[in-house]
Amino acid sequence: MQVNTTQEYTTQMNAAKQGIITEAMKIVAQKENIDVEVIRERVAKGTIAIPANRNHLSLNPEGVGEGLRTKMNVNLGISKDCNDMEVELEKVRVALDMGVEAIMDLSNYGKTEAFRKDLIDISGAMIGTVPVYDVFGFYEKELKDVKPDDFLGMVRKHGEDGVDFVTIHAGMNKAAADTFIKNPRMMNLVSRGGSLMFAWMRLTGHENPYYERFDELLDICAEFDITLSLGDACRPGGLADSTDASQIHELIMLGELTRRAWEKDVQVIIEGPGHMSMDEIEANVLLEKKLCHGAPFYVLGPLVTDIAPGYDHITGAIGGAIAASAGADFLCYVTPAEHLRLPTVDDMKEGIIATKIAAHAADIAKKVPKARQWDNKMSQARVDLDWQQMFELAIDPTKARAYRENAELEDETTCSMCGKMCAIRNVHEALKK
Repeated sequence: MQVNTTQEYTTQMNAAKQGIITEAMKIVAQKENIDVEVIRERVAKGTIAIPANRNHLSLNPEGVGEGLRTKMNVNLGISKDCNDMEVELEKVRVALDMGVEAIMDLSNYGKTEAFRKDLIDISGAMIGTVPVYDVFGFYEKELKDVKPDDFLGMVRKHGEDGVDFVTIHAGMNKAAADTFIKNPRMMNLVSRGGSLMFAWMRLTGHENPYYERFDELLDICAEFDITLSLGDACRPGGLADSTDASQIHELIMLGELTRRAWEKDVQVIIEGPGHMSMDEIEANVLLEKKLCHGAPFYVLGPLVTDIAPGYDHITGAIGGAIAASAGADFLCYVTPAEHLRLPTVDDMKEGIIATKIAAHAADIAKKVPKARQWDNKMSQARVDLDWQQMFELAIDPTKARAYRENAELEDETTCSMCGKMCAIRNVHEALKK
């Protein structure tokens, strides 16, 4: 196959269909320890997406999808109550240092454009946005006064700025709204973007322009090679609403839109549920893969119980591990501050670690190449009582060192739980005889 770094193709998918191996595909293949031809074939088929806007010059590409490591996204951004750009940029720097693969800018107040451009300039991670959030602040219009062209124009603006993937709630059309109204829910709609589209349609009487003018949207995405992250406006916001008529109706529509996007060589990721009991998660992953033709699946959690505010990084990690082991490809992190406030840097760190654990545990279960090697190295360090190596291999070395340093040790080779009764130490001694 030909390795090509020129503009003889429009999108990663377009190149893959032509048999062209792009530089981004080569980077992903090397990171994943997978033959680059396998990457190309799956990008062409749509089961792997490589979000890579050609205007995002600092991007270090990642693949999302079939056979790859489970990727993680971090949400951040400016809101009216917390509109300090420097605080959010500090979160960006910390998240990048912690190795996250994606950052979504969910800014919805103030200098959204300036923050977005700074974020894209400094980030090697892929960047996602929800353009509909920006419509109201940028155009300074009331919801009822927003025009269909405004919605499409904002996607173009984000594409020009270098955004790699955009969440678009195209499945929230009049038919989906009617299904939602006819099938009452406890939590109604909890998707911010989805609720805005629902309210706009009710106020204006118009069809969702992202759905009605989907081909125009695809042309914009193809122009910049933006990956379309099809948003789940009807995702469940509580266990009571999971896998209901509204959610499944929308998922079927997202599958139809996926085929249309692929016909125009636009990559697609499908966004999935937020709250769901553990026994429903595997079935939901199967439904998405069937109805959306194997497109990469991106889930928020899912959170497996509704009663743990302050600990939702744990409820999300449990659900994320189950979802990813069943075939989900992309986890949106959840922090302890979920449902309570905008997360601090420390909240973000906890959310990242919890989600990293979930993703890695799932990769072991999915037999992702070399995933288990990390764990085997840790086991070897433990049997060798090599504490320095254990710290270096730890998913959070700082915390591991702190626990060790705070212990009062009877024997420096062991830990303070067992001391001289350490099983590893005693078996070592016994085997020497």
